[in-house]
Amino acid sequence: METNDLALPSAPAPLDPAALAALVDRVRGPVLVPGDDGYDAERSGFQLARQHRPAVIVGARGAEDVVAAVRFARDQGLPVAVQATGHGLSAATDGGLLISTRRMAGVRVDAAAGTAHVEAGVVWGQVVEAAAPHGLAPLNGSSPGVGVISYTLGGGVGVLARTYGFAADQVRSVGLVTADGRLRHLTADTDPELFRALLGGGHGLGVVTAMEFGLVPVARLYGGQLVFGAEQIDEALAAYLRWTETVPDALTSSLALIAYPDLPQLPGSLRGRYLAHIRIAYTGSAAEGERLVAPLRAVGPRVSDDLREMPYAESHTIHRDPSDPHAYDGDNALLSGLDAAALRRVAALTGPSAPVMTVVQLNHLGGALSAGTGAVGHRDARYALRLLSPLRGAAAGDGPGNEGSDPALATVRALHAEALAAVAPWRLGRSVNFLFGGHGDRPDAAEVARSVHGTDEHRRLAGLKARHDPENVFRFHPAGAAAADRTPAPATSSS
Repeated sequence: METNDLALPSAPAPLDPAALAALVDRVRGPVLVPGDDGYDAERSGFQLARQHRPAVIVGARGAEDVVAAVRFARDQGLPVAVQATGHGLSAATDGGLLISTRRMAGVRVDAAAGTAHVEAGVVWGQVVEAAAPHGLAPLNGSSPGVGVISYTLGGGVGVLARTYGFAADQVRSVGLVTADGRLRHLTADTDPELFRALLGGGHGLGVVTAMEFGLVPVARLYGGQLVFGAEQIDEALAAYLRWTETVPDALTSSLALIAYPDLPQLPGSLRGRYLAHIRIAYTGSAAEGERLVAPLRAVGPRVSDDLREMPYAESHTIHRDPSDPHAYDGDNALLSGLDAAALRRVAALTGPSAPVMTVVQLNHLGGALSAGTGAVGHRDARYALRLLSPLRGAAAGDGPGNEGSDPALATVRALHAEALAAVAPWRLGRSVNFLFGGHGDRPDAAEVARSVHGTDEHRRLAGLKARHDPENVFRFHPAGAAAADRTPAPATSSS
């Protein structure tokens, strides 16, 4: 399945030229090795802090290419990694085989059935566009450029999360190439245990080639942002927490704190300012939305306020996530609750006086997210606290274990740990979708992996890994736990 954080513990043997030539003849897409034109572009993704450095890349054009690539890797003793967009690239694969799925971009909407069928390289913007003419919407994330598959396999907390739940809970079927090089069509009936594991815990169990999932009847939203300046931030934090205790499940929201650098390329309304952004998506009427947000507007003057009724196709404008590739590292905590004092402590640590820029985001959870049958962990969480800091650039992680080559990384990790310590009394675990970095180099890597699902689910996933990939073709990153554990790695994807 789509996983971006597999690592090779030792250098592989040189590729067999005859086997490589046979692979080239067998697949429709390009086969690239270091030095080939297009090799660097193919291995690059959205996350620039780390890049894969594989011995061979297969640019798959269909499921048959994926099957051929997995069989080649198994026969040659190579680990397999997969990349579509590279948003959630947590660690670099060195010397293995990388399957690039970006060419597998087919989308098919069945309006009568209310479903979408997508291939492995599809991004959310494509699905939103295809579904919108039918008055339907997917459970996409905030960024239209994020890959559908890895996002969904990590659970998927999106724009409509509190109303309709995790994206993983809408999945009807999955095309999966397992470690034996066999393409399987999985549903809840054909293989309930493996199918369930893929929905929130599937990274490392195979390569997903296609997925079918349900769409929801949403054609428009009331949404946008309320933005408060530094002088209102303390009250905005307290007001937001109080407000989340009162809103209906039809309203999904988040709060972001950003200390913008004083850079000339930034708009004047942002440059050098410390701002709180409250993002809102409400499926009810605009009139009721106006009533619901009145307590937030009462905080005081806004830097901007663009709440409005919009077609769902414009839902990406609510968060305005960056679209240009960049380097970053991050961590998160799923919380059972939170008080204003702790949130203010997080703000104080990560605000304008912080040693490194850190974007703080607090997602309001609950509602429909609390129900479901997949392997998503900690469904009882009320909030997700996310921390993300920019790093220097691509050179920071060009190869395995090089995450630490950026001098700022140690500072970033220390700051994130201190901020997360402020919310420790409410901490349940972590979200796999929001692990924005190479956590396998951490001394607590095994704990990071267990924190995603909890001990019992972690053990079940480890058992499935041992059963379906006994030769460890889909090598996990050390963040997955100790080597003997054979646990699916917490590969990530931005929502």
